[in-house]
Amino acid sequence: MHLSTEDLRRLDKQFVWHPFTPMKLWAESDPLVITSAQGMHLIDSDGNRYLDGVSSLWCNVHGHRVPEIDSAIRAQLDKVAHTTMLGLASEPAILLAERLIRIVPAGLAKVFYSDSGATATEVAFKLAAQYWYNVGQPQRNEFVGFAEAYHGDTIGAMSIGRMPGFHKPYFPMLFKAHFAPSPYVYRSETPSDPQAVKQSCLTALERILEEHGPRIAGVCIEPMVQGAGGMIVQPAGFLSGVAALARKHGTLLIADEVAVGFGRTGRMFACEHEGVRPDLMCVAKGITGGYLPLAATFTTQAVFDAFLGEPWEGRTFYHGHTYTGNPLACAAALASLELFEKNKVVENVARNATALAGMLERLRPLPHVGDIRQLGYMVGIELVENKASGRPFDPTRRVGAAVCQGVRKHGVIIRPLGDVVVLMPPPAMGAGDLERIVEAVRAEVAGL
Repeated sequence: MHLSTEDLRRLDKQFVWHPFTPMKLWAESDPLVITSAQGMHLIDSDGNRYLDGVSSLWCNVHGHRVPEIDSAIRAQLDKVAHTTMLGLASEPAILLAERLIRIVPAGLAKVFYSDSGATATEVAFKLAAQYWYNVGQPQRNEFVGFAEAYHGDTIGAMSIGRMPGFHKPYFPMLFKAHFAPSPYVYRSETPSDPQAVKQSCLTALERILEEHGPRIAGVCIEPMVQGAGGMIVQPAGFLSGVAALARKHGTLLIADEVAVGFGRTGRMFACEHEGVRPDLMCVAKGITGGYLPLAATFTTQAVFDAFLGEPWEGRTFYHGHTYTGNPLACAAALASLELFEKNKVVENVARNATALAGMLERLRPLPHVGDIRQLGYMVGIELVENKASGRPFDPTRRVGAAVCQGVRKHGVIIRPLGDVVVLMPPPAMGAGDLERIVEAVRAEVAGL
């Protein structure tokens, strides 16, 4: 059955509730309806093509309709689409775990599967708390997070990454956590001195650990870039400084690589930039190349060993999801990892990131561009009303949303974070398509 764009929009507005979407405005708009895709382009119900500048919410890696991934999923469909991992093993999940452990930071030895970034972080928080419980330190049940952090929308994820704009109605539901300042250099007291910002934030973190250390189960950080907080790129040495403080105070380091993992920063995993070895690491989004829901939480052997014992000893990790280690998703992930090697995807990001930085420089002189932050293919362009003072726009004007809406007429799809315009193209994207995206944004921002 083929429905017109008008019919699809009508049915959508009648029945569908969209995530992170002001539904009153949605109901008053004429939304794009995506019906197909090819390579780096999404195609709407009227046949218009758009570059996928947001990687279909930060997860697409190789583009759409990738023959190798399509074939891997079809081949797995001829075997089994899903089987539980509760009490059974699964061939694709086994093969993927072995492959992942070969490429994650040294010291990580075990894989616990789930199905989204939020569940991956939720697993990490529960593992950390139970680890200390199992080793006889049940008082270690509090966590340290960072301002402007985002770890997902489940209760634990919100508790340690509570963003008022997203989560304020749920604050009464959340458990206690401690928050260190994030090195948001542009909005700091010393925007011209990133290292001073770094040191100030590390000093504040150490004060928290000195005061509450015996009760801290773990410190959780988005390595190198805080994504949903506004693409906040951390100064050099901040990540390794956080890792050193966690070690000094004897607590676990949890790396949330959901957004930054799988090549987006120019390394396979962002922790590699500063040689950091976390105790737990969370991934999702790009793990399947952006094809199917899958996530993983990695732990060291030491963490895993604390859960070993007889069933009646109470050491078992009683946590799981129906679609844990789904075979179709694992097959897609295995095919995606093959493409990382075959097409040198990480090298593509590292190489083109320099060219992208040059393209972005053309935006810097524009009167409403306050700051441009970039690491690899992760970019945040912060728009302000007054460039000299950094005064932001009145949020009711929704300037970032207007820019992202405007670039669609140039054949580009992106999404803002408030008045931060985010560019997050698939890591396999080439320089020519990057140029088109940046030029579309430049044209719209110049017209503000």
